[in-house]
Amino acid sequence: MTLLSFLSHLAGFMAPALGVGLLLWVGLRIRRRGRPGIGAGAQFGLLCVAGVAVLLAGLVFFGRDGKMATYAALVLMQGTVAWWLRGR
Repeated sequence: MTLLSFLSHLAGFMAPALGVGLLLWVGLRIRRRGRPGIGAGAQFGLLCVAGVAVLLAGLVFFGRDGKMATYAALVLMQGTVAWWLRGR
C-alpha cells in the first residue's frame, strides 16, 4: 500500500466522525453556547477525538469498519459530548 493510498483510507475512515463533529460544532456556534474556558477549536477537537475513538473501538470490537452499530454509537457519543460542551 502506498502512502497516498493509506492516507486515502485513513481519510475515509475518519470522515464520518469529522462530518458529524462539524455539524454539531456549527450548532454549538450558532447557539453561541459552550463551556467557559474552552475555545471553539478545542470544542471541535473534542468532538472529533471522541468520534474517532468510537470508530476505532467499533473497528476493534467488530473486526471491520462500517457497521451501523458503530455509527449509532458515534452519534450518541458525539451528541453527549456536544451536550456536555453546551453546558448551562
